[in-house]
Amino acid sequence: MSNSAPHIVSAFEDALKRLKSAIVQMAGAAETQLDQALSCLTQRNPELALEIVRSDARLDSFEHEIEAHCMRLLVLRQPVADDLREVVAALKIAANLERIGDHAANSAKRAAAIEVFPESAPLLGLPNLGRLVRQRLTAVIDAYVDTDAEAALRIWNTDDEVDALYTSLCAEIERSASAAPGQFTAHMHLMMIAKNLERIGDHATNIAEVVYYVSTGKPLLDERPKADRSCDPAL
Repeated sequence: MSNSAPHIVSAFEDALKRLKSAIVQMAGAAETQLDQALSCLTQRNPELALEIVRSDARLDSFEHEIEAHCMRLLVLRQPVADDLREVVAALKIAANLERIGDHAANSAKRAAAIEVFPESAPLLGLPNLGRLVRQRLTAVIDAYVDTDAEAALRIWNTDDEVDALYTSLCAEIERSASAAPGQFTAHMHLMMIAKNLERIGDHATNIAEVVYYVSTGKPLLDERPKADRSCDPAL
């Protein structure tokens, strides 16, 4: 019995390492999909958009595999305390990464739909928002890998940076639409791309909350910092 206990602990630790590795791989796929979607904003290439939509199934597959892995750990190992937080965190992070992939694919489709739309301030501003949320996604995955609560908190505390840029961009799109009423559909695509990118930023912040909790055992109970979102079409 004394020899079997260390073996069981080691096997569980290995399983947790594999789970974390799967999350990192899924995050890499999500980052690639977002990078490709941002390329669509400049290239407006329908073929690239189609490739991104097809690759979205890979993220779905990752999520299913991670869910199955987590269920096995919960049923067979019945983890508690820190180990349980690790498993639950993986489930939550995988769900957020899958949604990031969905928003990236939707942005790519809409970018391809406006391939003949002329260069404009809103169109040129979208990649700036995209780069900001991409940086936040990379930073929060690094925080997850390092179990870095302070880094996660910094990301969470600067959520309003994305909101401020998003609100400014929405206002720019509205001004452009007013000046060119004949291009209403194209401007709606621009607005929805901006919304997709803002939602990706929200999912990165959600992951930051999870990382903070798994690192400290304490949830972030304060209200998330938000900038003015009066231009949000959903409001």
